[in-house]
Amino acid sequence: MKFAIQINSSPTESSSAYHAYRFVCSVLAEGHSVFRVFFYHEGIYHAFNCAMPPDDELNFPKLWSALAKQYAIDLVVCISAAQRRGLLHADEASRVGKQDNDLADGFRISGLGQWVEATLQADRCIVFG
Repeated sequence: MKFAIQINSSPTESSSAYHAYRFVCSVLAEGHSVFRVFFYHEGIYHAFNCAMPPDDELNFPKLWSALAKQYAIDLVVCISAAQRRGLLHADEASRVGKQDNDLADGFRISGLGQWVEATLQADRCIVFG
């Protein structure tokens, strides 16, 4: 099966972030594929390059980056949600005259159209948060 995943909650807001990550790991371990993970609303905090969780907590940006690299998963951050919360990638930062590039490795910025495409391509769509 091919899955599309949407994550709406931040890594620290609830346990749904952990459940989403574990679900994706389980799906991949069973031989299924994940077409795209779409980070929306507070879920965009999974993509912050500068996240510094305490040593006894999971570092979701690094975990997602590693998973995306290993399994070629498309990690998409909603541009509107990102702008609203101050997450800038290099192109957008340059456009608004800032120096930041807050996007962690493996993530990319795009619009809701990417989520719509994912729902059309996937066999199953799961939303967390």
